[in-house]
Amino acid sequence: MTTLKDVLDNIGGAALIAGCIVLRPLVRRRYSRWGATDAEVKATLPGDERVPRSLVTTDAAITIKAKAADIWPWIAQLGQERGGMYSYELLENLIGCKMRGTDRVHPEWEMKVGDLMRMGPPGYPVDQVIALERGHWLLMAGADLKTGLVAPLPQPGQTDYVNATWLLYLDEQPDGTTRLISRNRLDYAPRTLAFKLIWEVFTDPIGCVMARKMLLTIKRLVEAKA
Repeated sequence: MTTLKDVLDNIGGAALIAGCIVLRPLVRRRYSRWGATDAEVKATLPGDERVPRSLVTTDAAITIKAKAADIWPWIAQLGQERGGMYSYELLENLIGCKMRGTDRVHPEWEMKVGDLMRMGPPGYPVDQVIALERGHWLLMAGADLKTGLVAPLPQPGQTDYVNATWLLYLDEQPDGTTRLISRNRLDYAPRTLAFKLIWEVFTDPIGCVMARKMLLTIKRLVEAKA
């Protein structure tokens, strides 16, 4: 059931997205590394090698008072056909994503290598899980909207491609907490004004705001169950 709190939260999310788009030249450095330390931003993480010349890189991170093993089931059930995106669900459904979140873990939803992580019904953006270390990290890559398959990596001289990865990384700390890091890397060609508008001016700030909300929601859900 949608509450007034949910509505106000999503209105706030919409305002934050609009602000980040309009003020992108001034605020990108801040929103593109929300919560991440200098060390985390500079760290080499799984999947970085797939996008060696990333044009758009974003990092977001949060501390969760739980072991990595307790957080893993939540990130492993991401997707429109599973537990949703833990983000601004009303905004997602406003554009037809048909999200339905959950407040509990469903073991049968755990993703494996080769599975698709949909951000909406068929025809909407979709990622494919290309590698993982269970309980530690999950790596996804942008997939073809029709086939759900990840295209081969761009070859030298190739002039038409989109190469994108999304990593969710659990870094357990000595004090029993865990840092959850979300990293996106993107390279694309041709580097036209139209593609710059799509990938950098709009998709980048929207994705960062939604990822921030996702991390906050996962933290709330995990710590409530701890």
